[in-house]
Amino acid sequence: MPRASTTTVPVTVAARLRLAVHPLTPERWSDFAALFGPRGAYGGCWCMFFRLPRKEYTTGCADEGAGNKRAMRALVRRGAIPGLLAYDGDVPVGWCALAPREDYAGLARSRIAKPIDDRPVWSVTCFFVARAHRRRGVTVALLNAAARHVAALGGRILEGYPTAGTTGAWADVTAFHGTIAAFAKAGFKEVARPSKTRAVMRRTVPSARSAGPGKPTRSQD
Repeated sequence: MPRASTTTVPVTVAARLRLAVHPLTPERWSDFAALFGPRGAYGGCWCMFFRLPRKEYTTGCADEGAGNKRAMRALVRRGAIPGLLAYDGDVPVGWCALAPREDYAGLARSRIAKPIDDRPVWSVTCFFVARAHRRRGVTVALLNAAARHVAALGGRILEGYPTAGTTGAWADVTAFHGTIAAFAKAGFKEVARPSKTRAVMRRTVPSARSAGPGKPTRSQD
């Protein structure tokens, strides 16, 4: 089970946002819950869609996601690091879920996100950004921080499954996998296109020694 990283990653993005990104630990649970709101971000999901068997997940969505919320809180209390929180000052404004791919039962059953090779990877499966902070570079900042987090824990490949948007405006809820454009801005390269609307993108991360602990990551969007 990965241990908590103490790295704080300040990132400068558009509109003078100054973000700090931290792993979700028990001390930050209330911030996570505040960001996700009473319905768990997306219809009671609480970012458990890829972690639980489908029947258990669906049952957990009842009562505004009470069961999925309990499952996520238990995971955090056990010392797992299910993802990263982005803060604008003291306010939690963004989230990305990441873990070794084998932690996600949902990826194992996915036809779209099936493994493309046998290399060990960490997977970024989901994002949630507060409405007032969307389209301001928060996702790119989280991806850059995720690369440093994975490097600190000894991982070498970070993988995501972003959506290719259609022309014109499209609903924010459809972008919970992230977008190809955001992944590209964070240095990811497309390695597979399993469908017209979904890509597999990877970023090779440096070793913790070469990354330099505590070195800030900066990103513009």
